[in-house]
Amino acid sequence: MAKKYLENINNSCDLKKLSQKELGLLAQELRDFIIEVVSVKKGHLGASLGVVELTIAIHYVFDTPKDLLVWDVGHQAYPHKILTGRREMFHTNREFGGISGFPKLGESEYDTFGTGHSSTSISATLGMSIASRLNGEIDRQHIAVIGDASIASGMAFEGLNHAGVSDSNILIILNDNEMGIDPNVGALKNYLTSVKNGMDAHQKNLFEDLDLSYSGPIDGHNIDALLEELSRLKTVSGPKILHVITKKGKGLPTAEKDQVTYHAPGLFDKISGELLSENVADLPLKYQDVFGLTLVELAERNKKIVGITPAMPTGSSLKYMIEAFPERAFDVGIAEQHAVTLAAGLATQGMLPFCAIYSTFLQRAYDQIIHDVALQNLPVVFCVDRAGLVGEDGPTHHGVFDISFLRCIPNMAIFSPMDEIELRNILYSVQRDLSGPIAIRYPRGRGSKVDWKKDFQRIEMGQGRCLKKGNKIAVLTLGPIGEEVYELLQEEQFRGIGHYDMRFAKPLDTSLLQEIYSQYKHIVTVEDGAINGGFGEAVLAHLNKQNRKSLELRILGVPDSFVEHGSLPQLKSKIGLDKKSLQMVLEDIMNNKNY
Repeated sequence: MAKKYLENINNSCDLKKLSQKELGLLAQELRDFIIEVVSVKKGHLGASLGVVELTIAIHYVFDTPKDLLVWDVGHQAYPHKILTGRREMFHTNREFGGISGFPKLGESEYDTFGTGHSSTSISATLGMSIASRLNGEIDRQHIAVIGDASIASGMAFEGLNHAGVSDSNILIILNDNEMGIDPNVGALKNYLTSVKNGMDAHQKNLFEDLDLSYSGPIDGHNIDALLEELSRLKTVSGPKILHVITKKGKGLPTAEKDQVTYHAPGLFDKISGELLSENVADLPLKYQDVFGLTLVELAERNKKIVGITPAMPTGSSLKYMIEAFPERAFDVGIAEQHAVTLAAGLATQGMLPFCAIYSTFLQRAYDQIIHDVALQNLPVVFCVDRAGLVGEDGPTHHGVFDISFLRCIPNMAIFSPMDEIELRNILYSVQRDLSGPIAIRYPRGRGSKVDWKKDFQRIEMGQGRCLKKGNKIAVLTLGPIGEEVYELLQEEQFRGIGHYDMRFAKPLDTSLLQEIYSQYKHIVTVEDGAINGGFGEAVLAHLNKQNRKSLELRILGVPDSFVEHGSLPQLKSKIGLDKKSLQMVLEDIMNNKNY
């Protein structure tokens, strides 16, 4: 019977007990273990399969956790987690109450920095290195592993620029697999490709020009080569970079062939790799696809429309426009700041840019939204995908802050459709007449309507709608959570409660609000964003200005805390945004003596 290695590895000390020849066998076990668990539990597969040998080599050569290791983004951190004491609990990965899908401070001493967004590793590791020097820990090593997609981001270059003039003991490992989630784009990608294709790496080397000691490229799946070079670099002081070539999805043929799908494939057969997909023929489309297909339809009529996305053509479904109008649709790589200011530049010349960015990534371009777009009141359409809670990816990816951080910006409008038809109609409406910036926020996942492709209807700016008249209690909803509220209010005990789809967090429909104030004693606002600074507080501010002291307002939304990872039903229940919680609020009001 073949010897088992993985079951005896709980930390880096255990790993070092193996001989160099045994590491290859461990790599196969580790890769098989990841495939087995992720096939039934879901997660980020391809990136983790690609760094199995690299992860083993780093922990084998360096003295982790004393030596500090940072994984950029963290999509590729599964081998790291499994080798550092979390093998037995790896089946809880991304589950409610289980371990995080990303490196997380506090989960393990081996997780030295929490990640989830790209391009932070160099700056964080440099900061750690400077701190070590100030603390007199001159022998401590500091390693950042960053992909070739992430290193193209502006923040990564800011870190490189500083690292090159420091005397910090930092090793940057460039994990080059030509992929982010989608294939990489841009001039840096072309440069790295030329290096791999035989260009003298030292003749025209970008990194050496930044005063970083460069080595490579080497095969990232050759453990012997990795151990030799990492051991050498361990003795080299100062800032240095190792260029490693890997294959995303390594070891699972289907994942190697279709690297985009197998980045996070869902359920699949662990032997064949074939996806175990559900029959989606009769299911509603995802919101992102309604956006992408509608944009193509509009772009066929309106030649001024252009599309922009920072490295998410598949995730945002801008891929449809890139295919249909490649000269008018752009994947700019992991560069949210550039994406927003590029849109601003286009808008100054009469174009109408639709900038598709996940809510949690839009945070990274906040200054550009204010300084380059809103201050100049430019007509840029921010298509804010993955707004609200997103589930198992957790707090780094929940899109719950966009209403709050956008609402305070002058000239900015904020719209959240209740369903796919409203999404389609607002996209149509803004391309007809837009005088300033607008954010259209919509959730991850499928909508509710198969027959979403209706004739376009215009939505007036700042105009909500009454879905159901009532008395005493009015529920004001923003976004798709309104559909759940609508279903609840059809129950007999709540038939007397009014329901309003407000649509706009800014500008508020003040005429509709005045009508509501005059007809009801109690108002409940419901949103899938942060309460602090959100839609409900906007209504509260307006209510206070009207001096309506007799009205009671209750605000339901995401509380002032970071929401952990888990399924959407679990998370909604925990923070009081599920149907049961709303029912309890309504019953509490109805049972109150002032009702």
